[in-house]
Amino acid sequence: MEPEAAAVERIWPGRKATVAALHGGITNHNFRVEVDGEVFVLRMGGAKTDLLGIDRAVEHAASLRAEEIGVGPEVAAFVASEGWLVTRFIEGRPVPLEAMKSPDNMRRTAEALRKLHGAAAIPGRFDAHTVVEVYREEAEAKGVDIPAEFYEARDISERLRTARGAQPLVPCHNDLLNANFLDDGRIRIVDWEYAGMGDRFFDLANFSVNHEFGVGDDRHFVAAYFGAESEANFAGLRLMRFMSDFREAMWGVLQSGISTLDFDFTGYAAKHFNRMLATARDPLFEGYLKSVREV
Repeated sequence: MEPEAAAVERIWPGRKATVAALHGGITNHNFRVEVDGEVFVLRMGGAKTDLLGIDRAVEHAASLRAEEIGVGPEVAAFVASEGWLVTRFIEGRPVPLEAMKSPDNMRRTAEALRKLHGAAAIPGRFDAHTVVEVYREEAEAKGVDIPAEFYEARDISERLRTARGAQPLVPCHNDLLNANFLDDGRIRIVDWEYAGMGDRFFDLANFSVNHEFGVGDDRHFVAAYFGAESEANFAGLRLMRFMSDFREAMWGVLQSGISTLDFDFTGYAAKHFNRMLATARDPLFEGYLKSVREV
């Protein structure tokens, strides 16, 4: 019996179920499960995902909070011993990358993120500056060569941390890829495995860079989120785009040594290293640092 079939039998014993793989994930195995006319998503973690900082109990708690505030799907079941999470399938449509730049979608996404960031606390902690160091340590322990770009990036990361200072901790998603958004009349966000208390500007920047926003897009998005334009808030988002790509790059480095999924993690890391360093070499970057220091 395939692992997903065994999981379905354990969760819905004796019930007739139709199971189909959902493709596109690069960390876990996800399945669409139809049981007695109801449709669910079963998420089964990939290999050694604890090394990526994923805690399935935290994911479950964050998913419940997202459901509570109307941003995430309904949580139907959680098998703690296995880390399996079952959510109700959202009958929505994907939001194309370019469509996220429309004023209406920016507004609706900003509203969803404000709800999240203003929600009650969730378990877990996410600090991108720390995460990249943890990923390096874990990758080295697995015999993975650390790209030379890491060391230059770490110096820049520390400059950002010092310039911005301590930030308020709020519930954050921390993985706002385009594939994690659905539209069923509201903007919904799925896949909460990296969620934790963190820096709202990481979430805003992560959304921005994953949707290929330009400077003008970011100004509109910051205004939609905060309700007004602010040079310091705009600069904070632009700076944290660097940390978003740094995290993604080191995630790819570590995954190249632990994942069993058929995916080019080395190429993924190189893409994000290149974009990250291009961000830091932008002539405007030093100006953003100055703006956040002056707050």
